[in-house]
Amino acid sequence: MKSMHWKRFAWFCVCITLSSPAWSADGIKIPGYAPATGVEHSYSVQKAADSDMSFWLDTSGALPVTARGAFRQRMTVLSRDENGMQVRWSLDAELPEGTAGLADSYQMNLLYRNSLTAYGAPTLELETDLNGNPRDLSGVDQIVAHMREMAANGPDGIAAAPESGVYDLINKLEANPLQIVAVLVPEAQLLATGQSYQDETMHIGQALATSRNEDYDGVSVPVTSTWTLESTDATARTATLSLSEEFDSAALSQSQQPAIANLMAGFAERAKSLTADQLASVKRSSKSRSVELVVSLNDGSTVEALEIVTVTTGGATVRTYTHIRREDMPASLQLPAVLTAKVLPTPDLHIEPLPSANAGPGILDELSIPPAPPAASQDTTVATGDDETKAIAPVSLEVKSAKVVSASTSYGSELDIMLTPESAAKFQDFTQAAVGQLIQVLINDKVVVEPRLLTPLTGGRIVISGEPDPKLLHAMADQLALPGARIVVRLRP
Repeated sequence: MKSMHWKRFAWFCVCITLSSPAWSADGIKIPGYAPATGVEHSYSVQKAADSDMSFWLDTSGALPVTARGAFRQRMTVLSRDENGMQVRWSLDAELPEGTAGLADSYQMNLLYRNSLTAYGAPTLELETDLNGNPRDLSGVDQIVAHMREMAANGPDGIAAAPESGVYDLINKLEANPLQIVAVLVPEAQLLATGQSYQDETMHIGQALATSRNEDYDGVSVPVTSTWTLESTDATARTATLSLSEEFDSAALSQSQQPAIANLMAGFAERAKSLTADQLASVKRSSKSRSVELVVSLNDGSTVEALEIVTVTTGGATVRTYTHIRREDMPASLQLPAVLTAKVLPTPDLHIEPLPSANAGPGILDELSIPPAPPAASQDTTVATGDDETKAIAPVSLEVKSAKVVSASTSYGSELDIMLTPESAAKFQDFTQAAVGQLIQVLINDKVVVEPRLLTPLTGGRIVISGEPDPKLLHAMADQLALPGARIVVRLRP
């Protein structure tokens, strides 16, 4: 299924018009979006995603695990006419100076840096409509050529196999360049949500309801959107709007049943003990989205936005947060603690940086390099019945199925791999022996994930997550769909 996060609606534009500034008994006029050309604006961007799996992990009351990122992006409207605009975004994955908390708690930055390296596009030039919604991307040929070169050489010097699906992914991106925009600069669409090139008058407290349908794996899910003008600030010359969206629970639940079944299979023993009420709750899904938008009463541009999306399905809850503020404007929105906290419970994603010829090692590279293993790590042992020891040997596992689903426990999408019964037993034995160790999962001799085992894994299920581009997960799934597909699991050398 498609991602359940904010990327799902990257190209939706709410049909509401705003208007030119004036206070009167008839309401408040907010101007149509009319940005100055040739002026570069810097935006402070904060993101976070937390997941709560306490229902399945029997950790009631535990804090959700959170991944977060902090960025500084720049945007310039290059030209504008009656048909649309040309906009340039200059992109940066490095942590802004003065970012709160420990740098190594910002895993999204390294994920994003890897995306910039893979696409070879630190700058994007977009064609947009007059509201700022992206319509096309310039320089697609250069981006595709870079990706083909990356695929031909590979981060380890080995070319991607034709059957790996990598080239199919590149062809799809070439056919639909807006997928590149959705990965690298989703901020463009969130800002456009509060902008309209037309003028209109609104009243404080006035609510405007609209509706649409979204497709989830062939299931049409009704969505109700409610816009409200919350307040104005005469000094700052801004208006604050709110957008609230609710997704039909019955239709959404119907669309999520395959993913819920997979989740329950991964917690088979826990699922057997569920009461009827608990089982009914697990099979229900809900989704909501709330957005606050601060719009300039000078040129109709969005100068600040806060978006929160909450998804509950299969007994798990994932919540994503995005905050954007134009740096020449004062902050006015109250931020949730997850975006400002210095200390958060963060997952150990262990993200390896892709090599880049254009950038030397920086703080993110240093943070991503794992500490040197102790000298004894090559001789990791487990006790046998006669108190002798033997090394934990790698295991080659046969794959029964592999598919990409919306992540229930991490940011973005995940690759859900089910092993054959015989391989499931081998995998369980391996994980029982390797508890507490760092292990590696390899597909086509390439390490794709490197977690630390905290408990033995039963049920023959392996989940690979943390990749910002679900298309890369689809490429892995294509590799594992081939007859006789196998993966290797071993201790980290």
